[in-house]
Amino acid sequence: MSNALAIAAATATLRNILQQGVTADPDLNDATVTIQPLDKARGTNTANQLNLFLYQIQRNAAWVSMDMPRQLQPGESGFAPLPLNLWYLVTAFGRNDDADNSAQPFGHHLLGKAMSVLHDHPVLSAADIVSATQTILPASDLDQQIEHIRVTFQPLSVEEVYRLWTGFATQYRLSAAYELAVTLIESTRAARTPIPALTRGPNDQGFNAQANLLPPLPGLLTIVPPNQQPSAALNDVVTITGYNLDGSNVSVRFNHALWTAPVDVNPNAGATATQLNVSIPNDPTTWPAGFYAVEVQVQRPGETFLRSTNQLQLSVAPRITLAHTSTATANNSYTVSNTVTSVPDVWPSQRAALLFGDQEIVASDHPAQTSTLTFEADNVAAGDYLVRLRVDGVDSPLVNRSVTPPVFDPTQKVTVP
Repeated sequence: MSNALAIAAATATLRNILQQGVTADPDLNDATVTIQPLDKARGTNTANQLNLFLYQIQRNAAWVSMDMPRQLQPGESGFAPLPLNLWYLVTAFGRNDDADNSAQPFGHHLLGKAMSVLHDHPVLSAADIVSATQTILPASDLDQQIEHIRVTFQPLSVEEVYRLWTGFATQYRLSAAYELAVTLIESTRAARTPIPALTRGPNDQGFNAQANLLPPLPGLLTIVPPNQQPSAALNDVVTITGYNLDGSNVSVRFNHALWTAPVDVNPNAGATATQLNVSIPNDPTTWPAGFYAVEVQVQRPGETFLRSTNQLQLSVAPRITLAHTSTATANNSYTVSNTVTSVPDVWPSQRAALLFGDQEIVASDHPAQTSTLTFEADNVAAGDYLVRLRVDGVDSPLVNRSVTPPVFDPTQKVTVP
């Protein structure tokens, strides 16, 4: 989910962690952390100083051909992110360059403290990134990256140290190397998103659990949205199947990455040991679109405590209404401005994109929670275009599956001009 500011944001975060950690030591409270090249780092400074130098960038082999998490659905084609490992050299300059032999070796103290700080921060958390970048790089989006950025000490051989420092024609200083992996820079090229298939093969069969293999504890097998849709929507009734779900104090627990705490919902009447139905609350300001972790909590007969089942994933899709205007341009093409009203609201940190035919148009920044988004499609030929809104990887419903055979929903279509 990060963009071209990812490298700068990673450097700023590492610098901020070192600055706060090192100056917490009373003997090093005059220390500063700079990000200069090796030959320019010290300058005229005589106080304690750490220099954080990004000396090498490598492409991460494990991510080189992988898609961004939750950005593409099966059958769609996109462009892999740019995965980068960042290599930093942390160099310590002691107060007065440790010229006073009677004083403690501040350079050694400074580097030891810096290495201790990084040892205690093996991962750059989202909070670390936001704290370091919210005023200088607020648009980096590095804190929204799903893959964690790990900080790892990298020992350098004598030959590597020699080549690095002689390349800058400067005197060697006590240093330690660290690797940050991995930063994912999202491709700016739009993905291709073909229209989904209306039907599946007649011999397609789902998984059937064998009753004699089921454990004695409560567990979940499936969670099914209504009308054969791939995702549920607010106010929909979803069907949960499992085993040993009978008892007292039964509740369905939903959790979303944007929530600070899970939410429990009582199942509808008629629940059995193998199946229960639950209505998703119609609360568009509190229940965002996206992926939810769902589990059932139940107090089994003869027990005095609640048991939790395994978790299943449920996607909740936005429902949209469309409005558009078309403006003729050169070469018999049009610019189409689309206004999309979404239920539920789109939260500021959510990624929203309009799938206009087979084009993906990413929404501009929306700093506040909103139900209305605007998208502009350029160089559009005259014709009919099916439209979907994708929020955090979940598409608004396009196919009416309550009829046989299923058909595309005509309200989700834009006609140009």
